[in-house]
Amino acid sequence: MRGFWPIFKRELFSLFVTPLAWVVITSFLLLQGLHFFLIVVNFAAAPAESLGDSGPVQAFFGQTMLLYVPLLLVCPLLTMRLFAEERRSGTIETLLTAPVGTVGVVLAKYAAAVATYVVMWAPTALYIVILARTGDVDWRVVGTSYLSVFAIGAGYLALGVMTSALTQSQLTAAVLSALAISGLFFFGFAEFIVPDGPAHDLATHVSVWTQMNDASRGLLDSRRLVFDATVVLLPLFVTVRAVEAWRWG
Repeated sequence: MRGFWPIFKRELFSLFVTPLAWVVITSFLLLQGLHFFLIVVNFAAAPAESLGDSGPVQAFFGQTMLLYVPLLLVCPLLTMRLFAEERRSGTIETLLTAPVGTVGVVLAKYAAAVATYVVMWAPTALYIVILARTGDVDWRVVGTSYLSVFAIGAGYLALGVMTSALTQSQLTAAVLSALAISGLFFFGFAEFIVPDGPAHDLATHVSVWTQMNDASRGLLDSRRLVFDATVVLLPLFVTVRAVEAWRWG
């Protein structure tokens, strides 16, 4: 873990001094703000008897595609430059010859992307504050929903870090990351297509849609959290091995 803190600060600073992070965060918040507004308007206009136990928080986190589509685009954009740009510019050699550990380098870059992701989501807490001032909010649902959003995003960002380490092109890294994330997402979506059986059970287990639907009802399945942790750890392990290969290659 040598060198973690200096590299983390450098990566976080470099993300926010360029327009990329600000454009991504602003676009994300505009889209989610519109998403939240449409949900509130829909619930305000709907007859009370038709709503059942559902509410705006449940709808926001678990019942529309507008929550998931931005993640398929945002995570690749946040991670595409982490290693690819260093390799393209040649600064990776300087970094790897410094007295820093490989694991520290990888985790520092990954942590900077995760921190940016958390900053991106933080303003959405205002939506919950607005709802809490005008009605009842199930804070258990809020907690499980944000935890699941964090866990899913952490996995997607780990995939992005890995693809960035496997290429020298930021564009290629973003495309590969988007393909990997989309493949994982749509594989889980197959739960609605394939008949009951082992394939259906596997698709349900990895389904982001089902995970967020459960979370938006205050339910957490530990097996899904284990899967999310696996999606984080395996790509980071591959990234560490790739960086070690550059160091000794």
